[in-house]
Amino acid sequence: MRHRAPVFFEVARTQAGVVSRAQARRCGITDSRIAAQIRSGRWQRVFPGVIATFTGAMSWPARLWAALLYAGTGAVLSHRTAAELHGLVNQRPGPVHVSVPHTRRIVGREGLVVHRVVDPHRLRHSARMPPRTCVEETVLDLAVSGRSLDEAVAWPLTAVGSRLTTAGRIADAMQTRGRMRWRRDLTAALADAAAGCHSVLEYRYRRFVERAHGLPDGVRQQRRDGWYDDVSYTEFGVHVELDGRLGHADGGRFRDHRRDNAAVVSGGRVLRYGYADVVSRPCAVAEEVAGVLAASGWAGAPALCPECSNGEIRARHHVDEPPR
Repeated sequence: MRHRAPVFFEVARTQAGVVSRAQARRCGITDSRIAAQIRSGRWQRVFPGVIATFTGAMSWPARLWAALLYAGTGAVLSHRTAAELHGLVNQRPGPVHVSVPHTRRIVGREGLVVHRVVDPHRLRHSARMPPRTCVEETVLDLAVSGRSLDEAVAWPLTAVGSRLTTAGRIADAMQTRGRMRWRRDLTAALADAAAGCHSVLEYRYRRFVERAHGLPDGVRQQRRDGWYDDVSYTEFGVHVELDGRLGHADGGRFRDHRRDNAAVVSGGRVLRYGYADVVSRPCAVAEEVAGVLAASGWAGAPALCPECSNGEIRARHHVDEPPR
């Protein structure tokens, strides 16, 4: 055992101090030696067949390796856990998610969520350690398990907006999957992401305000004086800012005021909407944007969407009823 001990501790070092019983045996560490180390308090048992070569609390990396070693060969970190490792979301306390071959049966453990897939190796990132699903597959795993359509489309929009991947790569990953929940909506959201929509609010504005009411296509994420406009109708000098935050810190308010003031100084007009505006009253938002665009030289007229029931747009812009 002595001449192989350095190999054992090198394996443990690369796995945040966690090893499997099988790995220990391959390095010449006997079961009796493992039991003695655990009895002495030098090591600790994490899961059946998984040992931590230290005492005290388990670090986050140690928890990840323990979950993978318990799940067995071919297991990969996935879903929320993979998203945290890729920087798609901030880390938060919670269970570790792993994906394993669908034929494998694993007894559930506290702090561990097991997902069964046909071929987890196909979903794996080619180089990152510990093993995890690639960004595109992580996005799709989370999207199809979303509790709502907004939650589902938020994942690809955020991933593309954060420049962790591209809409094209996610679309390619979708092509390799069979039946998939919300496929049509996710495909549309990817087109919006490629056009510059980087949040659910921006996606909803483009779909339910701009497109649904026949407004001109605004330019997304256009750089102006050191920041980016969410939507710019450049030809008419109209800018739309979409703010999904519940509130602003002082610095955020100051930046917003500077941006708005700069637009006014340059002869532009700024309209600002929050999540409640775009989600709860998209028709009223469209009516207001159409009015400002018309006053700025737009010769078109807004269309009525199926939800336009109060007649405001029709009355102000003389729009015909939609066909039934």
